[in-house]
Amino acid sequence: MAKITYIEHDGTEHVVDVANGLTVMEGARDNGIPGIEADCGGACACSTCHVYVDEAWVGKLPEKDPMEEDMLEFAYEPDEARSRLTCQLKVSDALDGLVVRMPERQI
Repeated sequence: MAKITYIEHDGTEHVVDVANGLTVMEGARDNGIPGIEADCGGACACSTCHVYVDEAWVGKLPEKDPMEEDMLEFAYEPDEARSRLTCQLKVSDALDGLVVRMPERQI
């Protein structure tokens, strides 16, 4: 289980426990966190679960695979270093304390 902080664009914080094996996207969805739409249900076929990972976490996450890189091109104001799709981030104890910020909107 990992404690993950989701921060809405307006600064509203949601700190939730997410079970290992789920994705960061599923953690948001299952806890009713606004700002992550996840239109494709986690298939990495859209960019509606886009977030900006806190700078302290950028180097601690697995590298983006080519599919995620491609989908991030469609995200709202992507950031080369910090943008990630939450459907591609598998929760484990190693993600305990992760902080993600939602963009102003999802595309």
